[in-house]
Amino acid sequence: MEEANVKNVYVGGNRKNSLINQKMICRILGFLLFIEGVMLLVCAGVSLFYHESDYIYFVYSTLITVGAGGLLVFLGRKAENKLTRRDGYCIVAFTWILFSAFGMLPFLISGAIPSVADAFFEIVSGFTTTGATILDNIESLSHGILFWRSFSHWIGGLGIVFFTIAVLPIFGVGNQVLFSAEATGVTHDKIHPKVSIMAKWLWTVYLILTVSETLLLVWGGMGWFDAVCHSFSTTATGGFSTKQSSVAYWNSPFIEYVIAIFMMLSSLNFSLYFMCLKGKFRHLWKDDEVRGFFISVFTVTLIITVSLVIYNHYDIEKAFRKALFQVVTVHSSTGFTTDDYNYWMPFTWMLIVYATVVGGCTGSTSGGIKVMRLLILLRNAKNELARLIHPRAVFPVKINRQTVDPMTISAVTTFTLLFLICGFVGWVILMMMGVELTDALGVVYSSLGNAGVALGNYGPAFSWSGLPDGAKWILSFLMLLGRLELYAILLMFVPSFWHNR
Repeated sequence: MEEANVKNVYVGGNRKNSLINQKMICRILGFLLFIEGVMLLVCAGVSLFYHESDYIYFVYSTLITVGAGGLLVFLGRKAENKLTRRDGYCIVAFTWILFSAFGMLPFLISGAIPSVADAFFEIVSGFTTTGATILDNIESLSHGILFWRSFSHWIGGLGIVFFTIAVLPIFGVGNQVLFSAEATGVTHDKIHPKVSIMAKWLWTVYLILTVSETLLLVWGGMGWFDAVCHSFSTTATGGFSTKQSSVAYWNSPFIEYVIAIFMMLSSLNFSLYFMCLKGKFRHLWKDDEVRGFFISVFTVTLIITVSLVIYNHYDIEKAFRKALFQVVTVHSSTGFTTDDYNYWMPFTWMLIVYATVVGGCTGSTSGGIKVMRLLILLRNAKNELARLIHPRAVFPVKINRQTVDPMTISAVTTFTLLFLICGFVGWVILMMMGVELTDALGVVYSSLGNAGVALGNYGPAFSWSGLPDGAKWILSFLMLLGRLELYAILLMFVPSFWHNR
């Protein structure tokens, strides 16, 4: 639909030699900034509730954001009500950049984070649900700033639903264009023919998980504010905490198990929860990706548990709890911490890196390559070995008893290769900036996988404030790249994308 006869695309009612509907893009981006302004006002309300004077900084940020939105809407007047696939990619890429640029204003204006590089890094880490932080004294921040950090996670967690479904119907524009641009995963599970209805169900699941965890955390001894913020971070698989020592601050096995369970739940394909709400629980238990995810989590957890008992002399329950929490926090790309795995045996670090790179399931809020892609790659590799013995035999790759077509296998292979290449390039660049080899490896793949915790000097016990400013800009770019699964950002650097060729 959106690709038909691209030569006849009009911009602002006149035939142009461009494929980009610039006015419609400006108009949509403007309205999206209006919505970000409303979100900032919510944080101002939180500050007022706690009788804090920094509410005014959120008001200033709102005025600036809404003013910029108004300018974009003005530039987009008389726009043709049509979006092509290229327009969708532009809107998605620029939305995340603009949200981050204006989202850092409360940090800068209030003085909570006076450096532009640090403020941009922090808010990108929030919106992309990475969870890495440059802050060294989180408890000193106001409730409004702390809420904004966690709220940015929650906004970014279901960004596709928020930006595509909740906003665009206002303009009468097809939602599927932006759905495809922002969710470039292996599969697009459509739980309902109408994307708007699908959005409501996904939001329902999101809210149920958030509210359920909040109530359990309060029951476990957290205050309401801390419980809400940690639930925002958990269901979005983000990782921002209201405490410098993260979840370890509470020293509560109950809280650790609750958060670990919800991190796992938030790493599963949300469309499967919709099936569960309809009573079709077998879809969850029989899903190959879900089984693969849990097998991976518990296998790595078991190995590390044994290591902690033997080498670190933890008792069995503590070893299992610490191993489970840290494995789940990186496998789900969340980023909470309860233990410093820099003191674990070095071979466990490689298991942590593996879990960071793989991530969670498609259709969830988690990052990484995704378990579905890993399954396809492994089964295809198995088939290639079988073909060496039986060259004339046909060995289809099957997921959930359905054959995966060769184009999908090729796309998965390409994505995985690009993911690793982008990480390698970032790794080399950071080492050129003076970051030590292991540290650079950890922060680069943590950023690209939106995991939030790394190795060495930037491990779970440390912030990333010691990185050079140039490294923070590179890592911010990698976080956006990973959150949008590479293509929406990389396309912006392809010259042919911008020309009618």
